[in-house]
Amino acid sequence: MLPRIKIQFLNGQLGTVGESPDGLFALVCGATAVAKTLELDKAYTLHSFDELAKLGVTPDSNPRLHKHVKEFYAEAEEGTKLIIFPVDKTKTFTELLDKDTGLVKELVTAQNGALRGIFVAGDGREATLTTNGLDDDLLTALPKAQQLAEWATTQLYAPLFIVIEGRGYKGGAVKDLHGEAYNRVGVLIGDTVKASEGAAVGVMAGRLASIPVQRNIGRVKDGALKPIAMYIGDKPVEENASAVSDLYDAGYITPRKYVGKAGYFFTDDRLACVPTDDYAHITTRRTIDKAYRIAYAALLDLMLDELPVNEDGTLQHGIIVAWQQMMENAVNRAMTAQGELSADEDGAGCKAYIDPKQNVLATSKVELTLKVRPFGYARYVDVKLGFQVETAGK
Repeated sequence: MLPRIKIQFLNGQLGTVGESPDGLFALVCGATAVAKTLELDKAYTLHSFDELAKLGVTPDSNPRLHKHVKEFYAEAEEGTKLIIFPVDKTKTFTELLDKDTGLVKELVTAQNGALRGIFVAGDGREATLTTNGLDDDLLTALPKAQQLAEWATTQLYAPLFIVIEGRGYKGGAVKDLHGEAYNRVGVLIGDTVKASEGAAVGVMAGRLASIPVQRNIGRVKDGALKPIAMYIGDKPVEENASAVSDLYDAGYITPRKYVGKAGYFFTDDRLACVPTDDYAHITTRRTIDKAYRIAYAALLDLMLDELPVNEDGTLQHGIIVAWQQMMENAVNRAMTAQGELSADEDGAGCKAYIDPKQNVLATSKVELTLKVRPFGYARYVDVKLGFQVETAGK
């Protein structure tokens, strides 16, 4: 072979991050099977509203499912992936969300942990038993939903949140959710149909699918929601401001109006837990869940790897630094660089720390702390307003 120069192209040096399915959601909805095209208890993948017609889902055959998907794609771009999971109308939310026997667990498992959120809706029938202002089934489903989401997190390493429609709301007092501990579950009240028994989960899912993980669904800069009419119970939202305020104070998510702004917006993104919980909002829930998935993927490659140790069994300094940098780089590339974390002056939005004193040789365990810096949110703005007057001669 003649003397020569050979140059090979390296790849993977830029740290470019691939597309992330942060907005991959499933819609679980009571439905009626359609011969040859739509089976119950089976997942279907959609990328546009038009694909629903191929399944035989129409306003006549399945009005609620049709409505939710239509409203989803009014908020989210065509091409956005949505999993629909039609279920028997007679199944209660409590049955569906049971982590041991429920169909939603089968859905989560079949999707191989890819789902980031699940929205659960009924078929629009009138609620049968209503106490605390809402369908009893909703209230018994809340702990089931939390247990299911926790199971997905610990067993599948696939953290997610669940939103359930607030069925049966007719006005008046409702159960206060601030005393609960369901920081992976939210309840939506309010619909695009007057006196509806359900809620506009398609609108909420579509808005969430179209925004990054750190973004609040009520952010005014993102513009109004697409529906031209929204209701709380049997009244338009704009005529039911007191109910919107009361429901917000009780921990529910609803649509609202702003003076001077056309259209409707969501009040906030509260979850069914104490307000002091670090994960009391969908924004912090989605943010920390994304960091969880990134950390898991980064650390998985290091499982059962050899670790050089010092004489006392502690990790060598170079290994500690390498692990910390690896974790920080993974999160910063995928989140901070995308504007999903609040960066410091050095452009970092997270910090990893490994205690150098831990005896890894004796325990075969490496304990690592990873903290990410979320954004603050302007929920309350107080302004002191007065006249500016200058005294003559001063």
